[in-house]
Amino acid sequence: MAHGLMLCDDLIFYSRVRGTAESLGGIITMVKTPSALVEMLRVNPAQCVILDLQSPGLVIEEFVAELKQLTPELQIIGYGSHVEAETLRKARAAGCDVVMPRSAFVQRLPLDLGVWMGLPGPTSAHP
Repeated sequence: MAHGLMLCDDLIFYSRVRGTAESLGGIITMVKTPSALVEMLRVNPAQCVILDLQSPGLVIEEFVAELKQLTPELQIIGYGSHVEAETLRKARAAGCDVVMPRSAFVQRLPLDLGVWMGLPGPTSAHP
């Protein structure tokens, strides 16, 4: 079964993402710290990682490099506040595969989550 990890501390928002993943035939596991995510990735490889770019303790440049070293084919999706343009820019520069404001993430979630997790089904029109 396709598996993803989500760095986030918002249980209500995570529930939405988890429900979408389950409806597509996948599993998303929430982790609250970057170090916990790395440990989970070592134990249980994932197809994608979803990052709340405002997560406490997240140094995006170092974190993405570490994730890519552990699992080079890992899809890394970052979302954050639309007013934090510098944070979004840093995530793109660090090597996140997809970076967007949270509102765009919510819009794209039903179609793109399956693609990010490598699940069979329709493909997104978004790059």
